[in-house]
Amino acid sequence: MKLIYGVKDKPKFSQVIVFAIQQLLAIMAATLVVPVIIGHGMSSVAALFGAGVGTIVYLLFTKFKSPVFLGSSFAFLGSMAAAFAGGVSMALGYLGLILGAIFAGLVYVIIAIVVKFAGVKWINKLMPAVVIGPTVTIIGLSLAGNAIGDLTKGNVTKEVIELVAKLGENGIPVVEKVSSSVMLCSPFVALICGLVTLAVTIICSVYGKKMVRLIPFILGILSGYAVATVFTVIGTVASIDALKVINFAPFQALVDGGVGLHTFITIPEFTFVTALGGFSELNGTYIATVAVAYVPVAFVVFAEHLADHKNISSIIETDLLEEPGLHRTLLGDGVGSMAGAIFGGCPNTTYGESVGCVAITGNASVVTILTAAVGAIAISFLAPFVAFVNTIPSCVMGGVCMALYGFIAVSGLKMIKNVDLEHNANLFTVSVILIAGIGGLSLTFGKVTITSIACALILGILVNIMVNKSRKQN
Repeated sequence: MKLIYGVKDKPKFSQVIVFAIQQLLAIMAATLVVPVIIGHGMSSVAALFGAGVGTIVYLLFTKFKSPVFLGSSFAFLGSMAAAFAGGVSMALGYLGLILGAIFAGLVYVIIAIVVKFAGVKWINKLMPAVVIGPTVTIIGLSLAGNAIGDLTKGNVTKEVIELVAKLGENGIPVVEKVSSSVMLCSPFVALICGLVTLAVTIICSVYGKKMVRLIPFILGILSGYAVATVFTVIGTVASIDALKVINFAPFQALVDGGVGLHTFITIPEFTFVTALGGFSELNGTYIATVAVAYVPVAFVVFAEHLADHKNISSIIETDLLEEPGLHRTLLGDGVGSMAGAIFGGCPNTTYGESVGCVAITGNASVVTILTAAVGAIAISFLAPFVAFVNTIPSCVMGGVCMALYGFIAVSGLKMIKNVDLEHNANLFTVSVILIAGIGGLSLTFGKVTITSIACALILGILVNIMVNKSRKQN
């Protein structure tokens, strides 16, 4: 798709605000849910604040040339859990989260220094289009199950209750009892809401004019949400559980106890505040445990960093590994991850949802990403908006993600459009990557898991090296 706004373009202020909200809606659900999965009182809104800070750091290091938003990384879930292993106090666990992110960030810094002096040509030789293209495709396809799974679900009981609890921990009263029947909507009803979301997104993107074409996700989400609300209202009035798609408990939490300042403003519980109390318990053994949990994963995420930046490079038709340079994207990602963890506890990473949003809308304006980052920081204090995001049913996000993840997969396929697949050397390389990735090949060593994407990439590199001699001879 031809870009409507390039990286350096500056849309009108009113447009930028709407574009930024669209980026936030694309990345927010995943960013908020990582702290919920970890538990231990971690604040979702603090993670959102950290994502905004991390993105700004990333943009500064990349000289505002890479239009990507950073959000909470799922790759470090096991590492984050290890920071709380052994029944350590919350203060020490939070300190471990920050130390772990620093260790992971330092890995990126070291690799960045190596790249600065060694250049990136060796990377392009090691991972040409025949390797990186199918790897990017795998990134999209590996998320397909999540999108389809969400497509037939309303709000998830556990996630909703825990997210409401997080709001309560940030000064908003908690709803003590949430009826599970609200989430027992029929899969068919949820599917209708999801397909409406997808259809509106597609229609706006393909047939929309001017502004409509640039905000298909916002219009799609609002349409799906409206349909889900209608079903939920009918289901509530008629006492039909199968029609109850949305759980409005997060909104109810805002007004429990009366309308007050807490209804509109929430103060995030920043990780570093609690972590300050953990220094008295810190010891060498714990530091080593955290380092072992985080450092190996950082090398795995490095492979995904390369794939993401190759993907966005193909979309904006500028090789980001050359300009501003891989060393700068690595520094931005690494230091941004450190900064994000200090506030929210979660290491950050470039988000495929953000890349997909750029690809579908044709809006690569880095001003949009910067505004979204500032918006994430501001919104983390805005209770009603966070509550709204928490009530968006899974089926609606599933409809949006079908398009987002699909575009990521297609972006990878576009990278290999000029690759000669009649040649067995190329055919074997692509085949191995696709099957390893789609098949879900992953390896676990203790607390470290090499993801299916990383395994597919590593296998692809090895096969490409093995067949490279044959390619040269032909």
